[in-house]
Amino acid sequence: MSTSSHHPSAAHSGATVEIRPPRPPLPNFLTSVKLKYVKLGYHYLMSHLLTLCLLPLIAVTAVNLSQLNLDDIGKLYNHLQYNVITVMALSGAALIGTTAYLMTRPRPIFLVDYSCYRPPDDLKVKFDVFMERSRLHGGFNESALEFQRKILERSGLGEETYLPEALHSIPPVPSMAAARKEAEDVMFGALDNLFESTKVNPKDIGILVVNCSLFNPTPSLSSMIVNKYKLRGNIKTFNLGGMGCSAGVIAVDLAKDMLQVHRNTYAVVVSMENITQNWYFGNKKSMLIPNCLFRVGGAASLLSNKSADKRRAKYKLLHTVRTHCGADDTAFNCVYQEEDGARKVGVSLSKDLMAIAGSALKANITTLGPLVLPISEQVLFFASLVARRVMDSKMKPYIPDFKLAFDHFCIHAGGRAVIDELEKNLQLSDEHVEPSRMTLYRFGNTSSSSIWYELAYTEAKGRMKKGNRVWQIAFGSGFKCNSAVWKAVRSVKPSDSNPWADCIHKFPVKISV
Repeated sequence: MSTSSHHPSAAHSGATVEIRPPRPPLPNFLTSVKLKYVKLGYHYLMSHLLTLCLLPLIAVTAVNLSQLNLDDIGKLYNHLQYNVITVMALSGAALIGTTAYLMTRPRPIFLVDYSCYRPPDDLKVKFDVFMERSRLHGGFNESALEFQRKILERSGLGEETYLPEALHSIPPVPSMAAARKEAEDVMFGALDNLFESTKVNPKDIGILVVNCSLFNPTPSLSSMIVNKYKLRGNIKTFNLGGMGCSAGVIAVDLAKDMLQVHRNTYAVVVSMENITQNWYFGNKKSMLIPNCLFRVGGAASLLSNKSADKRRAKYKLLHTVRTHCGADDTAFNCVYQEEDGARKVGVSLSKDLMAIAGSALKANITTLGPLVLPISEQVLFFASLVARRVMDSKMKPYIPDFKLAFDHFCIHAGGRAVIDELEKNLQLSDEHVEPSRMTLYRFGNTSSSSIWYELAYTEAKGRMKKGNRVWQIAFGSGFKCNSAVWKAVRSVKPSDSNPWADCIHKFPVKISV
């Protein structure tokens, strides 16, 4: 197809002149090249800067070595012979240094496997059942009932979460015996699956850490496990209480430290909460919110410092970072167990909770960032900090891109607002927060175990590939923000005991606003 046009000849030449329209200009690469690709190139350059700087030195050394002849090698040998004492001293020092390094370096900690408890179907509680039981109890006035209904509708929870057996009774029977039964069902259910999947003999367990905030009977929860599985007499047991929803990471951190001291052993961590005796039957609205969010759940994980377990382990523990803001009175009081005016016990949530959580998160990622972020992000963050101090304190701070450090995010499913805020502030995608949203929807807030249900969701979706990094982050009373970073040792397939095994095809679901 011709693009030329013919015009009458010019008067002075009498010839026909063919005039072609100008070709379209080349695209402006300054505007057409997407900035994200430039940024990716910058990240790659900065992350490999040390290697790139060493390449010229390696090249020069290789060239010099290639030019050595037999005479040069003979002279070098003679030189070493004349300085045999110096050579032996240097070799001995190198040997001692290597031995000291191997003896004192941190031992790698592997997560062999974990198991999340899935309650029986008859403990499911739909919204209308929840409201009916609350009304039949008789202890809630109309304002409290209406408040709970609104919280449920906006909570992000679905219709298939679980409440303990005692709260399904009419009227509820929150007795000590019922609370013990809930604890036994959750702990033993998770541990039975864990021992079955790992084929580990319970008597091989050297360390046991159990965390539960609001239920601490005597004998302790850890003693209940020792008695049930007849664990050995010299086992190191720990029972963590009152440490909130972030205690699961605290328990992992404690187990990690113990595994650095005790060689060639296993550690079991059990994370749970107990609802039976901690249901609030009063009318103070700040204390009614936990009723609408907390549900039955628990998880057990098997950690090992045995090098032989690397072949069968799922993950390797890279970092744990704990941040405690309890020195601040506002932070200390924002999640507080107390009695209301009618002397009914419950957990009160302050209106400052989200602001406190944001401050704790900021402190936590300030410590975590240098451990996990590529050098490029650290340089950008430092440059932004200096610019704000020197030039303009009102300049918007640079938010590091944690998506460059992590492939998967397990954000504590404490509530819809918590997930929304982290998604916005960390600039995460819908897929990044999907495990947290779906865990909240399907299981509710299961306290410290929620991050394990989220990890199980990621596995059930087939998204966990070898080398992927996972960030577990949780918030708890006190006020605390704690993080654990894991690296997948292999591509992980969901196990038969995965709590999502029979329903993963239904998710994700759309949650109404």
